[in-house]
Amino acid sequence: MSGKLYLYPVWVRIWHALNAIFFLVLLVSGLSMQYSNPDVPLLPFNIAVTSHNVAGVGLFVLYLCFLFVFSFSSNRLHYRIQFKGLIGRLVIQMKFYLFGVFKGERPPFPTLEEAKFNPLQQVTYVAVLFILFPILIITGLPLMFPEFIIDNFFGIGGTLLTALVHASAGFFASIFLIIHLYFATMGATFLSNYKSIVNGYHELH
Repeated sequence: MSGKLYLYPVWVRIWHALNAIFFLVLLVSGLSMQYSNPDVPLLPFNIAVTSHNVAGVGLFVLYLCFLFVFSFSSNRLHYRIQFKGLIGRLVIQMKFYLFGVFKGERPPFPTLEEAKFNPLQQVTYVAVLFILFPILIITGLPLMFPEFIIDNFFGIGGTLLTALVHASAGFFASIFLIIHLYFATMGATFLSNYKSIVNGYHELH
C-alpha cells in the first residue's frame, strides 16, 4: 500500500510545534537549574528560572487548549484504547519495532484515517497526555508559588517532595522525547514522519 493520508490538521501541527519548543526550553532551563556547575551554567540562573516559568505556563495553556479541542473534535477517537486483546497487540507491535522494521516488514497495524496510532503509540500517548502532563503541571505550578505548598507531607518537606516528583516526571518526559524522535524515523522513509508534521500528510508504507 502506498500513498498519503491527511491526518494532521493545522491546529494539531501548531500545537505539536509549540509543545516541542516549550518542552525544549523547559529541558534546557531545568537541566541548567539542577545540574550545571554554578561557575559554568548552561544558562544564567535568573534566565533559566524565568524561561522555565514562562515555558511552563505556555505548556499549561497549550494543554488546556488541547483538552478543549479534544473534547469537541473527532480527534479524541484516536486515543480510545480497546482493552480486549491489548497485551497481544502490544507484543506484536513491540516485536515489529525490535525486529521487523529492520527486516523491511510492513507495520502490523498500518496507519488508517480512522486509526492513526498503532497500539503502542496509543497507550504511550494516553499515558503522556493524561498522566505525565498533569503530574508535570500539578507539581510545576506550585513550585512557582511555593507559599501554597504544604510544609510537611508525612514527615517530608512539601517543597522537596513536589520538586522531586516534578524532576522525576521531567526525566520520564525527556526519555519519551528521545524515544519519540527515534521512532519517528520509522516511517515510509527516514524523514517522512517529520515531513508529515509540517504538511499534514502521512506517507503510507
